[in-house]
Amino acid sequence: MNTVTCVAPVNIAVIKYWGKRDENLILPVNDSISATLDMDHLCAKTTVTASPDFKENRIWLNGKEESMQNPRLQNCLREIRKRAQVSNGMENWKIHIRSENNFPTAAGLASSAAGYACLATTLAKLYKVEGDISGIARAGSGSACRSIYGGFVRWYSGSDPTGIDSIARPIAPATHWSEIRILILVVSDSKKKVSSAEGMKRTLETSEFLKHKVDKIIPTRINEMQKAVLNSDFTTFAELTMKDSNEMHAACLAAYPPCVYMNDISHSIVDLVHKYNDATGTIKAAYTFDAGPNATIFLKERDVSEFVGILNNFFPMSDLYLNGYLKGIPIKAALPSSDLLGKICLTKQEPGRLKYVICTKVGDGPKQLPDSEALSSIN
Repeated sequence: MNTVTCVAPVNIAVIKYWGKRDENLILPVNDSISATLDMDHLCAKTTVTASPDFKENRIWLNGKEESMQNPRLQNCLREIRKRAQVSNGMENWKIHIRSENNFPTAAGLASSAAGYACLATTLAKLYKVEGDISGIARAGSGSACRSIYGGFVRWYSGSDPTGIDSIARPIAPATHWSEIRILILVVSDSKKKVSSAEGMKRTLETSEFLKHKVDKIIPTRINEMQKAVLNSDFTTFAELTMKDSNEMHAACLAAYPPCVYMNDISHSIVDLVHKYNDATGTIKAAYTFDAGPNATIFLKERDVSEFVGILNNFFPMSDLYLNGYLKGIPIKAALPSSDLLGKICLTKQEPGRLKYVICTKVGDGPKQLPDSEALSSIN
C-alpha cells in the first residue's frame, strides 16, 4: 500500500478564462492570469492510496462518495498513467481518493481549480511523474493548471490542437509583491444555478461581445497585466482587474439565455469599491467576480483596516455571524472618519448580507504533507 497526501491552493483570475475552443481537452479561447492564494486560508487537501488489495477505484469528496466515472477525473488518471515511472505492477493497482476543501464547493470560489490541482499533484507524487504537470491538472479543470504554481501565474491558451502547449507558467513568486492582500467577501455559499462549464459554453456560442473581447481586447490586456504585476503597479493592476471582471459578466449577460452570477449585493460591493476609490482620490481597492456572487477584493496591506472599517459600516455583520465572521489573516478594522463616510453615498445594507470575510494573501503552490496528516480512511 502506498499513500501520498498533498495540499493545493485556490487561484483567483484577474484576466479571466471564459470559454473553451475544445471542450474535451479543455483548451481555452484566450490566455489568462491569476493570483495564487495562501493555502493557510483556502486550499484543497487530497490523500491518494494505491493498493493491490483494493477491488475498485473509489473517491470521496468532503466525506461523500462520488462516482469515479466523471470524465474529467478519468482524463487526469489517464494522463498520469501515461507518464508513470513506477514498477512492480503498481500502475495497475486500484486507488482510493479522499479530498476535502476548507471552503464552500461550487459557490464561485474556484473549488475545482484547487481540487484538480491537488489531485494532479498527489497522483504525480504517487506515480513518480516528472516535469510540468499543469497540463494534467488542466485535463480535470481548466483553471486548475494555474494552481500548480504559486504567486502570479499565466495560462497560455496555446495553438496546438492536441493541447500540448496549453500550459501554465509562473510570472512572479508570492514574495515578489508581498504587500498585496486579498479579501474574499462571501455573499452566498450556495451552489450556483448555472455551472461554469455550462455558462462558458452558452456564452461562447451566443455572445457576440465575448467574441469581440477575445479577439480585440484580451491580446493587449494580457500583456499589460503581466507588465503591471512585474512592475508592482497597483493602479494599472486594479483598473485592468475591474474592467476584465465587468466585461466577463457583461458577456454572460449577453448570452442567450443570459447567465447571471452576480446579485444585488454583488453590485452594491462594486459601487462601494468605486465610491471608496473616488473618496480617497486614488485607486486603493479592486474587485473581481468569478462565476458567482462572491467578491474578491485586492488591496495593499496598509489599506486593509480602513477598507474593512468602511465595509463594516455599509455591510454590517449579523449577530448570527459574529463568531468567525472575519477569517484568515487577523484584521483590526479602523473606525472610518465621518469625512470619508460623507463622501461615500451608499445605502447601508441590512445586517448579515455578507456571511463572512476571508483575509488572505498571495501564496505558494502545492506541497506534499507528511503521512501523519493524511485524511482518514473511509469504509
